[in-house]
Amino acid sequence: MTSTPSNLYAIGDLQGCHSSLVALLERIESITPNAQLIFVGDLVNRGPSSLATLRLIRSLGARAQAILGNHDLHLLAAAHGIRKLHRSDTLDPILNAPDRDELLEWLRYQPLALLQDQHLFVHAGVLPQWSGSKTFALAQEVEAKLRSTDWLDFLGEMYGNQPAMWNDALTGNARLRCIVNALTRIRFCTEAGEMEFAAKESAGSALPGYLPWFDAPQRQSNDVTVVFGHWSTLGLTLRPNLIGLDTGCVWGGKLTAIRLADRAVLQVDCPQAQKPGK
Repeated sequence: MTSTPSNLYAIGDLQGCHSSLVALLERIESITPNAQLIFVGDLVNRGPSSLATLRLIRSLGARAQAILGNHDLHLLAAAHGIRKLHRSDTLDPILNAPDRDELLEWLRYQPLALLQDQHLFVHAGVLPQWSGSKTFALAQEVEAKLRSTDWLDFLGEMYGNQPAMWNDALTGNARLRCIVNALTRIRFCTEAGEMEFAAKESAGSALPGYLPWFDAPQRQSNDVTVVFGHWSTLGLTLRPNLIGLDTGCVWGGKLTAIRLADRAVLQVDCPQAQKPGK
């Protein structure tokens, strides 16, 4: 097993909170010059400065890797007329930007999962049946489709809650949709891995028969440390094989980074850009 590099940081959901990101990066730079950064998705949307946020992360070049989250996929779909913008979306500045096409093309080539130094980076979570290596391989199936010539056809078929349960025999868009839903949307599932998307509050708000995905017995991804975001009401979560980093930046919470080698946590306070329910 290789040791985790001392300059590797993971950063939670940004959702267009550019000023908070700048403040956090300044703190990281003061401690670890030339740090390597992995963002766990939802780079954009609902916050005030999604365009500046995308430009900044892209400008970091090889220093930064960004996982695709549900809001990032929503941006790609909305930009191509596949999904309508929601009232709470703050994506117009990107859609009207002179460098729009370059930013969207860069975004489409970002991964849905990374497996590095015994850490699995995803946006939302993984299904109980998936090990770290299997999750990474399944994510690559979706990435290959997103980078293909018929990627827009796939985006048109990507949305929906079914199939809610993984089966290795799944094929085509149903297979890819199930992978995307697990990696970018999951919070709760049954012990057998059936996903449920209605409950979005804290870990204790699960419907009967459901539990947080990371509490599923026999979860195969315990073979790695899963680093994720997506779940702001969960808050900072640190367990032996689990790191949850969405601390509600866009809701007036904090933006969080963690140095993975020693789990040193850095946080900056964030102005409230959205109110829950809006």
